[in-house]
Amino acid sequence: MLYWTIVCLIVAVIAGVLGFGGIAGTAAGIAKILFFIFIVLLVISLVANALRGKGPKV
Repeated sequence: MLYWTIVCLIVAVIAGVLGFGGIAGTAAGIAKILFFIFIVLLVISLVANALRGKGPKV
């Protein structure tokens, strides 16, 4: 999911540089939504592992 966030962010930057404001705004919005979903899933995963007594694997 983080991969798709980065892809949308790159598309937004390229579209912004080329002057496609609507496409850049849409791609940036999608990247932002995916990023926050990724962060929420990460926190849920960390909390679930902590409750099971497992620490992060290093």
